[in-house]
Amino acid sequence: MSFAPPAAWPGADGQPLSCREKLKVLAENHREAATLLQDLLEDAVLMGVDEAAMRRILAQMVAEIPAPRLARKGAPA
Repeated sequence: MSFAPPAAWPGADGQPLSCREKLKVLAENHREAATLLQDLLEDAVLMGVDEAAMRRILAQMVAEIPAPRLARKGAPA
């Protein structure tokens, strides 16, 4: 995979996360997401979907991901 994770993962307080276990999980999640997104794009293009259109579709999907329950205002813990 050619696209790298961010150099730092910003915490809710604006400071970069430093916990090794959290960083390990985030790096693994990033790798998995990158692989899946690459596969989705390649499959779509192979099946005849316009590449630029598929990129817009994927970006829209990401934009519409609901906020985690813990981050929503007034959500029970």
